[in-house]
Amino acid sequence: MSTSKFLRGTLIVTAGTFFVKFLGMIYVIPFYQLVGEQGGALYGYGYNQYLIFLSLATMGIPLAVSKFVAKYNALGQYETSHRMFKSAFVFMFLMGILATAVLYVLAPLFAPFILGGNDTGNTVEDVTNVIRYVSFALLLVPIMSVIRGFFQGHQSMGPTTVSQIVEQIARIVFLLGGAFLVIVILKGTIPQAVNLATLAAFIGSFFGFLVLIYYWIKRRDELNALLLASSPVANPPSLKEMYKELYIYAIPFVFVGIAMPLYQQVDIFTFNRTMVAMDLQETAEHQFSIFNMYAQKLVMIPVSLATAMGLTVVPAITTSYMSGDRKELKDQITKIFEIVFFLTLPAIGGLTIMAGEAYTTFYSYDRLGTELLAWSAPFALMFALFSVTIAILQGLDFQKHAMISLGIGLLVKLILTVPLIFIMQGKGAVLATALGFTISVFYNMFIIRKYVNYTFRRIARRFNQTFVFTGLMMIGVWLLKIGLTTFIDPTSGKLPALIVLVLCVCAGIFIYGFLTIGSGLAKHVLGSRFQFLNHK
Repeated sequence: MSTSKFLRGTLIVTAGTFFVKFLGMIYVIPFYQLVGEQGGALYGYGYNQYLIFLSLATMGIPLAVSKFVAKYNALGQYETSHRMFKSAFVFMFLMGILATAVLYVLAPLFAPFILGGNDTGNTVEDVTNVIRYVSFALLLVPIMSVIRGFFQGHQSMGPTTVSQIVEQIARIVFLLGGAFLVIVILKGTIPQAVNLATLAAFIGSFFGFLVLIYYWIKRRDELNALLLASSPVANPPSLKEMYKELYIYAIPFVFVGIAMPLYQQVDIFTFNRTMVAMDLQETAEHQFSIFNMYAQKLVMIPVSLATAMGLTVVPAITTSYMSGDRKELKDQITKIFEIVFFLTLPAIGGLTIMAGEAYTTFYSYDRLGTELLAWSAPFALMFALFSVTIAILQGLDFQKHAMISLGIGLLVKLILTVPLIFIMQGKGAVLATALGFTISVFYNMFIIRKYVNYTFRRIARRFNQTFVFTGLMMIGVWLLKIGLTTFIDPTSGKLPALIVLVLCVCAGIFIYGFLTIGSGLAKHVLGSRFQFLNHK
C-alpha cells in the first residue's frame, strides 16, 4: 500500500470521525430546548447502558477483523480472510441478539439502582422504558461494525466513513424530530419524547446498515475476483485458531473503548444515591444532567479536535516501532503532544473564561451550569492526553499496559467519587473523573518513557510556550469581556450572550494567532499541514 493512499485513508477516517463526533455534540443544543435537564438526565441513564453493552457485545472483534483481514490479504490468502469475516459476522449477529435480550430483561433491575431512591424527577418506569427502547440498536450495530472492519482490512475507508455519517445524521434527525413531535405537536410528556429519542439509535443504525449493504453489492464482483485469486494454503487455520487469534488481539480494546462510559456509569450508580443521602435529591438530576450531558458536550469539542488531528500520526507509530527507527518514533510522539497542547490549551482557556456565555448561548442561563462548565473545562486536557497516550500504547502494541492504565484510573474514580460528592456535589464527581484520568495519563507516560526511552523534556519547551501564549490570550479575552458586559448583560438572554461570546472568541483567536504565528510556534507545530504558515 502506498504512503499516499495510507495517508488519504487515514485522513478520510479522521475527518469522518470528527464530523460524526461533532454532530454528536451539537445535537444536544436543540435537544436541551425540547426536553431540558430532566430529559437530558433520563437520556444519559439509558444511553450509557447501551454504550457499555455495545462494547461488551462487540468485544473489540471489528478492530481485530480489520487487522487480520489486512494480514491475510497481504499474504494473498483472501479466502482465509473471507472465512474469518463470515465467522465473525455470524458471531456478532448472535451477540447482538443476546445483548439486546439481556439489556431489555435487566432494565427493571438497573432502573431503581440508577435512581438511588430519588423519585423527585424521573421514575423507575421512565428509566426502565428508555433503557428498553435503546436496547434495540444492539441488533444491528455489532454486525455493522464487523462489515466496517472487513472493508478497512481491504484498505477501503469510504464505506466506514459514509455509513457512520449517514447513521449519525439519520439518528439525529429522528431524535430531534421525534422529540419535537411528542413535545410540541402532540403535547406529550418528556419521558415519552426521550423514549422516542433513544429509539433513534436503532433508526440510525438501520440507515447505516443500508449504506454498507450498498457498498457490499457494489464491490461484490471485486471481492469475488480476489477469492478466485487467493493463494493456496497448505494448512489453513481452523476456526478455533482464528477465534483465538482474534480474541487475543481484541479483548484489550473492549476495556479501553468503554473508558468514558465506565466513568459515567460510576456517576450514574453513585450520584443520585449520594445526593439522596445528603437530602439534596431536589437538585440531583439538575446537576447530573449538566455535568454528565450538557457541559460535557461542550468540554469534549476541543478534546475531539485535538485528538482527531493528533491521532493522524498514530498509525505511523506502529511502523516506526516495528522497523526499529527510534528517532522517527520519538519525533512522531513529540508531534502528537505538540498538536494536542497547541489546540487544546487555548480552547480550554477560552471555555473557562467564557463558560457563562457559552452555556447561555447553547442552552440557557444557569448559574450552576456556568459553574460546572468552568470547573470541568480545564480537565479537558487530561481527557485529551488520556486518549492520545492510550492510542500511542496501542500503536506500540502495549495493550496490556493500556488495560492496566484504565483499571488504575477507574479504581481511583471508584474510591474518590462518593467522598468528593459529599464535599463538592457535582464538582466532586467531575474532579474524581479528572483525577482518575490524570493517574492513567501519568502511568501511560511512564510506560512510554520506559520502553521507548522517550524524555518528556522534548515537549516541555513547546508546552511552556503554548501555556504562556494561552495565558496572555485569556487576559486579553477577560479584559474585553469586562468591557463588553458593562454595556451588555449576557445573562439576560441568548442573543446578548451570543454577541459577547462571538466577539470574545474572535478576539481570542486573533491574540493567540498573532502570538503563535509571530513567534513561529504555529509554523513549527502545524507548518506541514497549513502551508500558508510557511510563507514569509
